[in-house]
Amino acid sequence: MKTRTAIVLLWLLCLCAGAGCTTVAKVVEKRPVLKVTQSAASALVSVEYRMLKALRIQERDPMAALGVYIDAAKIASEHLAADPADGEALRDYNFAVARIVSTVETAELAPWTDPVAVSGGPDGSDYVLTHLHDPRKSWDPARYHFSPSDQFELKGTYVRNRTLRPGIGAPTVATARELNPAASSVFLPDRIYYGVTAIVRFKGRTCELAFEDPLHLETTRVAGRTLPLAADFTVPLAAMLEDDANNPKKLNFSRYFNPGKYDDTARITRLEPYDPDKTVVLVIHGLTSSQATWTPLINTLRGDADIRRNFQFWFFSYPSGYPYPYSAMMLRRELDRAGQVFDLQKPMVVLGHSMGGCISRLLITDSGDQLWEKVFNRTPEETALSEAGKALFTEALIFDHRDEVGRVVFLSSPLKGSEIAQSWLGRIGGSLVRTPKALLDIGRDAVDLVNFQQGDLRVKYFPDSVDTLAPNSRFVKAINQVPITAGIPHHVIAGDRGRGDAPESSDGVVPYWSTHMETAHSEKIVPSGHGSHQHPEGISEVSRILKLHAKNTNN
Repeated sequence: MKTRTAIVLLWLLCLCAGAGCTTVAKVVEKRPVLKVTQSAASALVSVEYRMLKALRIQERDPMAALGVYIDAAKIASEHLAADPADGEALRDYNFAVARIVSTVETAELAPWTDPVAVSGGPDGSDYVLTHLHDPRKSWDPARYHFSPSDQFELKGTYVRNRTLRPGIGAPTVATARELNPAASSVFLPDRIYYGVTAIVRFKGRTCELAFEDPLHLETTRVAGRTLPLAADFTVPLAAMLEDDANNPKKLNFSRYFNPGKYDDTARITRLEPYDPDKTVVLVIHGLTSSQATWTPLINTLRGDADIRRNFQFWFFSYPSGYPYPYSAMMLRRELDRAGQVFDLQKPMVVLGHSMGGCISRLLITDSGDQLWEKVFNRTPEETALSEAGKALFTEALIFDHRDEVGRVVFLSSPLKGSEIAQSWLGRIGGSLVRTPKALLDIGRDAVDLVNFQQGDLRVKYFPDSVDTLAPNSRFVKAINQVPITAGIPHHVIAGDRGRGDAPESSDGVVPYWSTHMETAHSEKIVPSGHGSHQHPEGISEVSRILKLHAKNTNN
């Protein structure tokens, strides 16, 4: 049994997005660095030396250090008011603001609750540190820890490229102090990690600290000048992946082998405050994977101003041991729930990788009774199932396309199946899935009526995810005879491992013939393995499609 399990695990790793057992993201704390300006004539040299001294005393005398940082930020902002192109002043301002934030955090100050009196400046005059309250009622800084991004280094396969936007302010990770027990009801992660940018503004001796959203704002006003707002889009994603409370990768295989235990993880999660003016991009992972697999794509695309302006990213994650028609049923329930909370008038774009593409296919299909009749060889009325069985198969097999979906991109998706799923390895892999008892009971009724696999292999249990990825699956054959609903554009991105041999190619898991669609509005072959959604050319193609979607829907 141990040998068989080891073989299956090796096979399942082949189906993953490509990260394997490597570290996907690690955040390493470092000491922030400020290089003193070499020019002796610079008026800011003395300010920089004072900040370096403050760094050395910050732990033992945080209030003294805080006064130096506030004074440095004020002097630098005055230079920017005179010359907004002063790069040295911008660098010093950003460094000072970051240190204000870190000192407020380590000294456990709360300027958003009570103003803080701070002695600062060579003359010993006082400042009052306050907070500019965000008009959004949902934003309460007292509920978050704040960590400037410049004090972190990143490691890991999913965060190799750090996506930055130069500008004014200190990019900062806002981390929720507590897990949110109602997170799923409002479509949020259990613990929020969000990228904000800290800004300070001065009104006389009052220093007003504000946190601004770089996904919402491209510029900000400081010292009477409009300047680009700085941003670090990568650190919040990396910190979220590293946190055990949020880390989805730790459940990849658990959710495959024992899907019923993780039903509550089948949910839509949004990565930013909902904006009705931005189109939702819903991303769906594949077999034995998780939402983490989309990190390189989201990290890259957030660096594009057009994408930031027009789109917001949501995940759908689910236990991948379930047959994908069942997972699609769970997604439809989540979309129904989201529609009750949000005004989803802009048609969303769905990106489906691998089995996530198969799920996406069902969102743009009107099945009627066609699937039922092709699977059971009889009408619903003629099919002798228990009440529970009939209810389940009706919801899973009889459905309409989703009105809120306006475009789908299939990435390395085995739409016509993959031979691996029907191989002996696939059969062993499927046999290790622990199907919930309720589905087993329903499955026993169903397999008495029909063989879910055609050919030499006979399924004697309720089909699992591997079964519904086999080319000889009754469901796979049936769904490919039901056309995609007219008028919904869809696109294909596939990998060929760099061999350039389509239509004979494969990405190592999914052959070209399976992912190819005659009805696709575009098809892009990228020189990748199964992780086409993480390859630079695949990401570039998604960017092109999103901008096309924005152009078509905004006109």
